[in-house]
Amino acid sequence: MISRSTSWRAGSIVFGLSLLGCGTKQPGRAAITSDAGTGGSASEPGTGGRTLDAATSEPVAIPSSFRWSSSPPLIAPVQNATHPILSVKDPTVVYFGDRWHVFATTADTSGQWSMVYLSFSNWDQASAAVPYYLNDTPALVGYHAAPQVFFFEPQNKWYLIFQSGQPQYSTTDDITKPETWTTPINFFPAGEPPFVTANKGVGGFWLDFWVICDAALCHLFFTDDNGTFYRSQTEIGSFPDGFVDPVAAIRGTKETLFEASATYRVQGTSKYLTFIEAFGPTGNRFFRSFLADTLDGEWSPLADSWDNPFAGANNVTFESGSAWTNDVSHGELIRAGYDQTLTVSLDGLRFLYQGVEPAQTNVEYFRLPYRLALLSRTE
Repeated sequence: MISRSTSWRAGSIVFGLSLLGCGTKQPGRAAITSDAGTGGSASEPGTGGRTLDAATSEPVAIPSSFRWSSSPPLIAPVQNATHPILSVKDPTVVYFGDRWHVFATTADTSGQWSMVYLSFSNWDQASAAVPYYLNDTPALVGYHAAPQVFFFEPQNKWYLIFQSGQPQYSTTDDITKPETWTTPINFFPAGEPPFVTANKGVGGFWLDFWVICDAALCHLFFTDDNGTFYRSQTEIGSFPDGFVDPVAAIRGTKETLFEASATYRVQGTSKYLTFIEAFGPTGNRFFRSFLADTLDGEWSPLADSWDNPFAGANNVTFESGSAWTNDVSHGELIRAGYDQTLTVSLDGLRFLYQGVEPAQTNVEYFRLPYRLALLSRTE
């Protein structure tokens, strides 16, 4: 399948001064530490659920092109007697309480999809982290996949968003206790909205659900494997209830807007960034990116082509010197905090993503041996 996207190479986009955030209640403290793990030394997020933009007299520039260096695989499947896992994919990650917390999708030898939780202090410890398979939590038995985790400050709760045929959520008061996630609840009690049914076409699915909030609204984004990027919204005081019928935020084709979208507030700017997985001319997966002034506004292309991707084979080098994967697929940027604003800093930007050994791709989809690795921006 061939990507028909067009690139936008207008140079760096420069925005004004950053704004200071405000203090809010916190689920705990995450001390500033040095991460000695793969990808080099970097400061971890600081205290509090909401990341405060640093006041600066210098404007923050969002580049029109990106370059990355990839670690080797850091997280691989760990099998046990009841979990014959073949792959770990679709990660979401936050840093809280001096530890990384990663949730991801798993696939097993019978084609069953579920989720896994891992926690570790530094990235060089990730491979030794003991997995907790979330289908061992009674509330999460059965099909649940493509997780997203964040702390929702207005309610002082952690939310885990995932797909289970339709978008669902669970909550907990303690992210370190995966057995405490609650019974999933549907975001759309009436089922799939008619607008989605009409647009997804034959073979399309609504999937890869993603929540991000501004000061007034919480927005639910997702894709349909058929060229449409959707948005729904509800008032922040009503979340997680009250999501309205979705609308099309961006339209394309299956090749240019496929799945695995993620959306963030860019620290020190007035902009929001989203990226969406697409297919290159070789059929390999890569990410296109877009910018908007508001979460319900118009999205403009940023780095959005096979030749100039947000992240893909044409702008990623590998620490080992040779590519362990030809696909840069479903992943999550390392955030500057862990709350519902999903804020990222361009300084030291990193990206936890899924890849697969090229020689092991000629199998059924659920058998693809996905692993997780870390991209570090090299500019």
